Amino acid sequence: MTSSDFSKAFKQLEKKPAKLKKYMKHNAPKERSCGRAKKKCVLTGRVGGHVSKYGLQVCRQAFRENANSLGFKQYNWG
Repeated sequence: MTSSDFSKAFKQLEKKPAKLKKYMKHNAPKERSCGRAKKKCVLTGRVGGHVSKYGLQVCRQAFRENANSLGFKQYNWG
């Protein structure tokens, strides 16, 4: 289940506290202690293509967008 599906269902069950409690017990995303899903991008929340070098903790797409503001320079190879 994706995080957007989780929040959508959570929004629908706000007015039904008993059903919300049961839903949270069985369907809440679990906290990860290790693995790929533990490292998320701090800007977008993606788990794939993670750049953790130099303590950046961003995905590659966010890195490309914000590289200049982070102090990196882009060099043309061709």
